[in-house]
Amino acid sequence: MPKTASLSPGPALATGLMDSLDGLLRQWLPRQRWFAGKDRPVIELGLLSMTELFPGCLHLLVHTGHGGVPAPGTAPAGDCYQLLLGVRKHLSPRLGRALIGRAEQGPLAGLTVYDALHEPRSAQLLLERLRHPGTAGPLRFERDPSVPVPTGLPPRLLEAEQSNSSLVYGDEFILKVFRRIQPGVNPDLEVPVALAGQGCRRVPAPVAWFRTTFPHGATLGVLQPYLRDASDGWALALRALASGEDFTAQAHELGRAMAEVHLALAAALPVDGGLHGDGGLHADDGLHGDNGSTAAAMAERLDSAAHSVPALRPFVPGLRGAFGALAGCDAGPPAQRVHGDLHLGQVLRAGREWFVIDFEGEPSRPLAERRTAQSPVRDIAGMLRSFDYAARQRRPWRPEWARRCREAFCGGYAALAGWDPRKKHGLLRAYETDRAVYEVLYEARHRPDWLPVPMAAIERLAVRGD
Repeated sequence: MPKTASLSPGPALATGLMDSLDGLLRQWLPRQRWFAGKDRPVIELGLLSMTELFPGCLHLLVHTGHGGVPAPGTAPAGDCYQLLLGVRKHLSPRLGRALIGRAEQGPLAGLTVYDALHEPRSAQLLLERLRHPGTAGPLRFERDPSVPVPTGLPPRLLEAEQSNSSLVYGDEFILKVFRRIQPGVNPDLEVPVALAGQGCRRVPAPVAWFRTTFPHGATLGVLQPYLRDASDGWALALRALASGEDFTAQAHELGRAMAEVHLALAAALPVDGGLHGDGGLHADDGLHGDNGSTAAAMAERLDSAAHSVPALRPFVPGLRGAFGALAGCDAGPPAQRVHGDLHLGQVLRAGREWFVIDFEGEPSRPLAERRTAQSPVRDIAGMLRSFDYAARQRRPWRPEWARRCREAFCGGYAALAGWDPRKKHGLLRAYETDRAVYEVLYEARHRPDWLPVPMAAIERLAVRGD
């Protein structure tokens, strides 16, 4: 095995590090699935934090900007990304996919730089840091001491496309490493911890996590139990469609499971306080207060999306009607903490039980917004849209399959929640429309071939209003 490079830690390395990495990262970052600025050139690139986790592995927080100079005393505009970079003289061929490039200047001149999460040795050492709470520069490693984490668990990096990076250890634990970092506690740590305190077993409880205290307090990664025999809802739905099997019983049970999670969330994170007492959970912040302000925020997102995606523009007047009708609807269920990005890929079925994962919310939205109280109708709308996505994966399209699943999911939810989403037509239409607008923008940026799927919903919601 090629040996790791011998680095000389200290101010000299930190000061000159970007001389080595600047050109490499400008080329590499836009090619990564989790990089949010694919449609804009990286104008600014700066080092916010550097920690040598172990020999040959650097933990970095880097700032990327797309133009503009911040005002004196303010944080730079742009994004912050977490990188774990390996440094060697020569890279093994089996790590070819991890290659970032060869540094030509600065303190790393002549050395090969790569994404260390692809390397088993680095992944195992990262787990060891989580097994033994402590600090490394601005990094803080913490864990639940009641849950044993064995040593020597073989790691593997999940290849599924996502907005973060995930490592599975011995099919026993999964570590989500957040890539785009924002100040504050990430909901994917905050919410499962709170639900575990309520005894909710629908969400795997965090076992260990790490965070940074500089340049701002932020969650960097979360280790949770891995449901080794589970299948995600998306795969199960596509399997049912391919075989012609009915999926309504599973959809009904999924609705009940989601109602159970919502009820536990309302108890665990009440809108007048919250786990951390920082005021971030209040519903009266303008964006998620009354229906009028919610409709205005949805309309603003529609205008922004239509500016970026020309195909959306002809439907704007009809879609605005859905948001306008929202202002006259009853308030619906009380605002509370929700999942925020619910779809079939965010639920797992193990045996006969449904589990809910990935409470990070929509990564493109600010963390403070993702931690606010919102209507649970938003989650329901996300799942209903997901049934439509699944149904459109096969030809001919089977709208009746999606309709039956939608009905069954809402029926299961109503049986436990005490209110029926189907009787909140105006609310549900507005939130479905808002979700479809988000999908259009997402697909246009990341998966253009999928754009017809949400556009079909846009046409239905704008013209028929159902």
